[in-house]
Amino acid sequence: MLSWDEFSKMELVVAEIKDVKEHPNADRLYLLTVDLGTEQRQLVAGIRAAYDKEDLLGKKVVVVANLQPAVIRGEESRGMILAASDGDRLAVVSPERDVRAGARVR
Repeated sequence: MLSWDEFSKMELVVAEIKDVKEHPNADRLYLLTVDLGTEQRQLVAGIRAAYDKEDLLGKKVVVVANLQPAVIRGEESRGMILAASDGDRLAVVSPERDVRAGARVR
């Protein structure tokens, strides 16, 4: 079990997807440019089988913003999109109502 202090260290924010590209070295990954309200970042996300590029552009999603950067198949990822998985189905976590990019998730 995580303590409240451990959980509260995660910085969950709403981000708007500004650009979607296919990862050049992986057929299940996208390179996403997201707007966090104060900056734009690249994320690598394994959601290509579940979403077409056009369906992601402009979508608001929840991101772990303070995750240590990682290089995934040669591309840097500076965060992680939260998603739910139910067998073969995958759904990114999105706010129910329109909120600004950078809004904190609590």
